[in-house]
Amino acid sequence: MDIKKVVVIGSGTMGSGIAAHLCNANVPVTLLDLTTEISEKARDRIFKSKPPLLLDKSQIENIKVGNINDNFDVVKEADWVVEAVVERIDIKHNIYEKIFKNRKEGAIVSSNTSSIPIKVLSEKLTTEEKKDFCITHFFNPVRYMGLLEIVKNENNDLAKINSLKKFCEVELGKGAIVCNDTPGFLGNRIGVFAMQVALTEAFKMKLSIEEADAIFGRPMGIPKTGVFGLYDLIGIDLMADVLKSFIKELSANDPFQEVAKEIPLVKKLIETGYTGRKGKGGFYRMNKTGATKVMEAINLETGEYSASQKINIGSDKVDLKSLISRDDKFGKYAWSVISKIIKYSSSLVPGITKDFNDIDEAMRLGFNWTKGPFEMLEEIGVEDFFNKIDEFGGNEFLESLSKTKNQDFYGSRQKYTEIETLGKVKKKAVSIDGNNSAQIYHFNDYNIVEFTTKANALDYDSMDALKKATDKPLIIINESMQFSAGVNLTYTMDFADKGDFKSIEKFIKYFQETCKHLKYSEHPVISAPSGLTLGGGFEVMVQSNFVASHTNIVVGLVETIVGLIPAGGGCKEMLSRWLDTDEAKKNPNYAPLKVFDIIGYGKTATSPVEAEPMKYLKPEDKKIMNRNSLLEVSKEILNENKDFKAPLETKFNLPGKVVLPEMNKILEKLYNDKVILNHGLKVAQELAHVLSGGDTTIDKTLTEDDLFKLELDAFMRLIETKQTQDRIKHTLATGKPLVN
Repeated sequence: MDIKKVVVIGSGTMGSGIAAHLCNANVPVTLLDLTTEISEKARDRIFKSKPPLLLDKSQIENIKVGNINDNFDVVKEADWVVEAVVERIDIKHNIYEKIFKNRKEGAIVSSNTSSIPIKVLSEKLTTEEKKDFCITHFFNPVRYMGLLEIVKNENNDLAKINSLKKFCEVELGKGAIVCNDTPGFLGNRIGVFAMQVALTEAFKMKLSIEEADAIFGRPMGIPKTGVFGLYDLIGIDLMADVLKSFIKELSANDPFQEVAKEIPLVKKLIETGYTGRKGKGGFYRMNKTGATKVMEAINLETGEYSASQKINIGSDKVDLKSLISRDDKFGKYAWSVISKIIKYSSSLVPGITKDFNDIDEAMRLGFNWTKGPFEMLEEIGVEDFFNKIDEFGGNEFLESLSKTKNQDFYGSRQKYTEIETLGKVKKKAVSIDGNNSAQIYHFNDYNIVEFTTKANALDYDSMDALKKATDKPLIIINESMQFSAGVNLTYTMDFADKGDFKSIEKFIKYFQETCKHLKYSEHPVISAPSGLTLGGGFEVMVQSNFVASHTNIVVGLVETIVGLIPAGGGCKEMLSRWLDTDEAKKNPNYAPLKVFDIIGYGKTATSPVEAEPMKYLKPEDKKIMNRNSLLEVSKEILNENKDFKAPLETKFNLPGKVVLPEMNKILEKLYNDKVILNHGLKVAQELAHVLSGGDTTIDKTLTEDDLFKLELDAFMRLIETKQTQDRIKHTLATGKPLVN
């Protein structure tokens, strides 16, 4: 099946997201709704969306719009028709009748429903029509969430299902998992159950919501929102509706029924308008006392709010064995939640999918877990799990495993795809090395470095791992949400608080030395970024020899936002790229001014298409829709560069003081307009000094080490100021920078 044209019917959040992502893949798409005005407004929302749904906003007109009365003829030309209308079965049935009367022979038709079974959706279709009908359940936001569940049943043409799966994997970059027609399908069945277990166990164990969220978060390899924070984000009322649907669809003896029971406090919150972030608040609320806003948390026993407390459990590193072994309420809560998730997930094999690995991947791709239930079991250890668990009667998977005690039960990762993914390859590593901040995987002909810190923030150990791994061709890649959010500011501020600026200087020097080593290594270095690639993360990427970038990146140098300047070679590399333009060859001031604008404002790009004009990425850098393919493409680059030779060191001719009047003119206006204040002005002046080349003239040649020194000196002058330290502390505490 060759999919060349797609029609999406329904221009709500999901329909418009699907249409936008088809546009990203350069697939001609038409978006239909009741009126053309509705679909036009949806297209406008796509254009203005934050985070952006489009890789390239200039492509917005490639999404054609229309209405289901005047423009339905487009269905006759479509190879795939996606229904994404309201979750009412009568409306869906009417749409299907119209689609199947008009579709071309063999065209596939799918629904984006998240809850209605395929047997109900297709009950009015003929046997032939049922062959071409399935569910394609995208997750929101469509561009960024990797999971696509393709739900089939016994009526489907499996060749067509597999063809659609391949298209969605290759062209749309999705982790397309085929699953059976069961309630909640795959991801939501486990994900919602896990949330409900975490919530109900917190009530039972009398934990505060902050305590529960501190455990059911990063320590378990789950996003830091936690269960109560996630409830507020989704909407408490919406979650109540989801649970009602599960209660209705699942058998009376399904363990889900127990955790889905209505909780009086939750019912009261909904009735009083406390439905989460979209309402007056939820389990958490923002309360204003005078001019001060205070985050408050609800007491699960009394229903009263008080100032939210930060919970320190000692470590936020994912270490499940240590976590469940703690002899305190945190350990007991973690074990209770994790063991129930493992028991429930394993009880569903092979009902929802024959491959238990698919459940893990659904939780990774659809819920951003770092480990699925079976990987949790693998990490805990089969013997330890069965020594600790109370009962698992009737669970065929666990019954069988309890007899074999096979610690290597897991086998291959990511069976749903034929792509040689990072997850699969790591299992084949000849040996594993590394430290607290990064893992090194050694193979016969190349190495992999995977950062492992929170947000993959970089520190001394990260640099050690990179240096150590350059004894062979190196690929820097990971499976977490971010490539690297930059240098670990907490690590840096620990030294600053002690007044130990010598250690900060030593670290920055080592960071520079490592990045230069990557750039001029004997063997090629490839960075394969996805997600945040900011500050120091960008500096590692930009000083690699090759880049294979996922289309979902946020890339840039944002140090000025916290009162610093890039000091790991970011200024140097951006100057080098802009100096290599025709304009810079005619005007010596051109490159410094361009980079001054980009770094000064902390500009970021949210796709490779946006990154190229700023020269964060080069035209020759690989841009890849499917994140799973990053390793395969990186290996292809290595194979194409068997005769690699390190580049010649870059030289710089910069204008020095000649360009400063133009920079100062820009700063004067910003200062007078109060866009920047006193410290913002100081940061910008330090940046101007570096980018101008410092005390130089255009006829003097500077080396990379000269630029590194300029960066380092400016960085140290700024980090020693109280204003910069206050900015960093505020950012670390709130996640938001201080204005000006």
